[in-house]
Amino acid sequence: MDSTRPALRELARDGRAAAAIGRHARLELRFESREGRTVLADGYAEPPLRLGRLFDAAGAAYMILVCSAPGIFGGDVLEQRVSVGPGARVLLVSQSALQVHPAVDGVPAVVHGRYHVEPGGELHCHWDATIPFAHASLEQRVSIDLASDSRFVWSDALMSGRAARGESWQFASLDHELRLVVDGALQYLERYAVDPAVRPPAHPWRWGPAHYAGTALVYHDAVTSAFAERAQEALGAVDGVSSGVDLLEAHLLLARLLAAGGAPFAKARSLFRDLTLDAVFGAPGLVARR
Repeated sequence: MDSTRPALRELARDGRAAAAIGRHARLELRFESREGRTVLADGYAEPPLRLGRLFDAAGAAYMILVCSAPGIFGGDVLEQRVSVGPGARVLLVSQSALQVHPAVDGVPAVVHGRYHVEPGGELHCHWDATIPFAHASLEQRVSIDLASDSRFVWSDALMSGRAARGESWQFASLDHELRLVVDGALQYLERYAVDPAVRPPAHPWRWGPAHYAGTALVYHDAVTSAFAERAQEALGAVDGVSSGVDLLEAHLLLARLLAAGGAPFAKARSLFRDLTLDAVFGAPGLVARR
């Protein structure tokens, strides 16, 4: 495949003003199964986003998504669109935590992600934490569209700020939405707005003492209430982590995590990932290597 052709075709439709280059950017990936292996059939990236190299991970196409900027700044708009074709198996991970920096005029940074998995496709997304710096604002929208016989894993994380530097809950605002649809029907909606100056997140009925939060979603026909109970028991044994695991719909499982420290939070995320890969997907080797 001539890897320059998709980029050149998309570049002809690039209508950004010169001042927006490097601040407004999109990444588009299309994965397909060809002769028994998953390939990047079409890819396009605008700086600071760029296409990573494909590796093999237990038979899946594994890519580290790279952003060459020191984070995202107020006024920046980053868009990510991922499509997984029938029979394709894909593992995506971030290069590092996403640092959110403020703008002088208080305009929010914007991150939009769209993920589409076609019948028989499989997509795993494991993201490092989002870290909003002091006075930063972030608008985040995630849209997930699955076929009923697809397979999917999502794992994200959010920090209260640079807690080690005394910047917990000093960001200006966070507006978040995560939407998951299966065959056109809404199955899960996570929506919240955090304004630390108006409603302090450290309240006991909100985040309490936690500085780390995460959401994990698993969609697979092997997901059962028995697995949800097993995962809840395993996560409950991790000191320093509050967790909740629930089977929301047939084949759709949700796990939520809260922790005051980074080490127990990372341990819980890894534990849940390993349990899911082993017991649900039967693919313990499908782990990101950096």
